[in-house]
Amino acid sequence: MKHYSEIITIDPQVRFGKPCIRGMRITVYDILSWLASGMSTQEILEDYPELTEEDIQCALAYAADREHKLRIAS
Repeated sequence: MKHYSEIITIDPQVRFGKPCIRGMRITVYDILSWLASGMSTQEILEDYPELTEEDIQCALAYAADREHKLRIAS
């Protein structure tokens, strides 16, 4: 699996600079919200065929790393 830094992009011109998947308009938050609402990875991939399973794993890795960094900084 690629490191999330190869998948997650932050561009002020796309979704107001929120972390997105490969420059698309799908954010890490979108993916986390879908998973939290009960959607399976397979359902997300069916609804958004432009995504890959690796994209979803990278979104989770990014969120986990960000949470870890926030806890250390506190």
